[in-house]
Amino acid sequence: MKKPARAFYILSSLMLALVISITEIHGVPFWGAKQSSPADTPIETLEPGEFIWEGNLEPVGPVAIVVSLPEQMAYVYRNGLRIGVTTVSTGKKGHRTPTGVFTILNKDKDHRSRKYGNAPMPYSERLTWDGVALHAGGLPGYPSSHGCIHLPSEFARKLFGITHKGMTVVIAGKSTAPRTVVHPAMLMPVDAGTGKTKSTDPLGIMESYRWQAEASKDGPVTLVASAADRQVIVIRNGIEIGRAHLTIETPEKPLGTHAYLVLEGGEPGHPRWSTIGLPGHATESKGIHDENAIDRLRMPQKFTNRLYNLLEPGTTMLITDAPVLEHTTGTNLTVIGSGKPEG
Repeated sequence: MKKPARAFYILSSLMLALVISITEIHGVPFWGAKQSSPADTPIETLEPGEFIWEGNLEPVGPVAIVVSLPEQMAYVYRNGLRIGVTTVSTGKKGHRTPTGVFTILNKDKDHRSRKYGNAPMPYSERLTWDGVALHAGGLPGYPSSHGCIHLPSEFARKLFGITHKGMTVVIAGKSTAPRTVVHPAMLMPVDAGTGKTKSTDPLGIMESYRWQAEASKDGPVTLVASAADRQVIVIRNGIEIGRAHLTIETPEKPLGTHAYLVLEGGEPGHPRWSTIGLPGHATESKGIHDENAIDRLRMPQKFTNRLYNLLEPGTTMLITDAPVLEHTTGTNLTVIGSGKPEG
């Protein structure tokens, strides 16, 4: 190792040790490994509290996080490339961590829980308004939390530095096949002002689409395309702003369930999409998405023209065979809104 590089490494290590010491002095525990395992460490050999972080592999682009409950692992992707993986501890029996597609609602580096006796929850990133969050916490090697996702302290610090409100977090409840995501439990629009599920207003017989962009003028955009309902719904900041009838080529063939993310580097009107990395298949994070699913979908041209103006890096699309509307059978699904409930 060259002297300047060695000096930088030593200085970085000393600064990290100082941060850890100050944190521990102020009564906040430090959980897990204090530095990343080597990049070539097999993921399956990581011990509880260990992680791999390669943030410089892809320095820019939208970030997405996938948490695998059965594996007790979390994967971090930036612009479609995996840059981090860590062991986690999720909700124990009676306090299960919910599965689904979520957005980060708010962030608090020094959060303490009023619900649990002012317990420290450093680098907290809230996913639901009833308290589920990503944060540094205990990592015994099995589910032990009250619903939150516990991360190693140093990993949580690094993650906190690259995330923002509105970005996507997928929590999967079972191991899945390549380029599929477990059917989420939450996909129906939630009113961002009240936090309550909105009653859906189905398209009329003569309506091919509806567009109400003024209902929510900014915030993260999520698209949900349901084969069961033959509709696509557009949600911005947790509020529905549009929906349209969906035509599916070879409709007798299941679409499966797929999550996609718009990447940096696309041309106007031609965004680059990538599959969000999936539990158990982290090495495929840079692969091409399942075009056979997404390319079988057709929407009204006027609706598509309006929609394309909203597509930007970080936009998420979920394709599913599951129903998402109230009038269809099956479990209602919900997308967690980004707006803070009143009160």
